Amino acid sequence: MAVTSDTRRPGRGARERILAAAARLFATRGIAATGMEQVAAQAPVSKRTLYAHFRTRDELAIAHLEELIASGGTMEGALNRTDLDPRERILLLFDQPDPGDLPVRGCPFLDAAAEFPDPEHPVHAYVREQKLRMVRTVTDLVTELGCRAPEELAEQLVTLADGAAGRSMILNRVDYGRHGRAAADALISQALKA
Repeated sequence: MAVTSDTRRPGRGARERILAAAARLFATRGIAATGMEQVAAQAPVSKRTLYAHFRTRDELAIAHLEELIASGGTMEGALNRTDLDPRERILLLFDQPDPGDLPVRGCPFLDAAAEFPDPEHPVHAYVREQKLRMVRTVTDLVTELGCRAPEELAEQLVTLADGAAGRSMILNRVDYGRHGRAAADALISQALKA
């Protein structure tokens, strides 16, 4: 009996379609409210193909977050830009992408952690690791700028960025980050004066 390509090797492009469908559904419904059947229907792929790529919704959620990082379209993506100086990269943390007709979602990592509040849950643990990585990157950038107390300043800046993203989502205002940006700029200036 021949084994079909669906069982041995899922079709080319299926993974990308699944991730694209998951991104749309997670952005509009949330991760916890999205079932695997809904993702399969939206992709469109068979449930067999979906589960060949992602055994659980947790795996799919983490792959979705990894895809967001790889795209460079996250708040953290701004930190890795090499065409800008460190200060401008930090200040870009406060610029929310325009969601078009969709509601402002803020930070998808904070959204994911809120949906899975158990610190031991795989999605929550993944988000925590990314947020810690973000602080390390900001610490490196403020150190490069010559700021005093770089670890403390980095924590303040990341806390401010996360708070601004949360308020952007709650108020559905893509431009809300300008308030956090102004505060971050003042914090950096103060740390440079010393």
